[in-house]
Amino acid sequence: MDEQTYKALPIGERLELALSEDLPRAVRPFMVREQWMHVKCYFARRMDLTGAEVAALLEDDDYVIRLCIAKREDLTPEQIERCVSDREPNVRYAVARNRRLADEQRARLLQDEDPLVRRAAQKGPRAVRTRRRPGQVEVIR
Repeated sequence: MDEQTYKALPIGERLELALSEDLPRAVRPFMVREQWMHVKCYFARRMDLTGAEVAALLEDDDYVIRLCIAKREDLTPEQIERCVSDREPNVRYAVARNRRLADEQRARLLQDEDPLVRRAAQKGPRAVRTRRRPGQVEVIR
């Protein structure tokens, strides 16, 4: 499928593709650059994202996409630092429970200006929760 064909798909079909077990490799780059926030958010929650996809989505302007990525346990130390330093408290909140967070990063989040981020950091690490519905790929909850 080329990009023009992808862009002609109705949003409902794009949503189905974003969660599909059989997502064609050729479509994945279009989803990283998806214009519909809802579709991109579903795609960002996939457990099977590549490192390049994770990196690209972590640079998204929308904090909800970065929040979806901050929960992942396969982030590099640099990506975790990016989340810890994010301007958006919701992203810092999401990464505060990440099991790969370094002690120094947790200490910084314990001193965060946002009380909810501080509370999340106090709770400590938590395993990522996922779900998988029939016919869909495993996604972060």
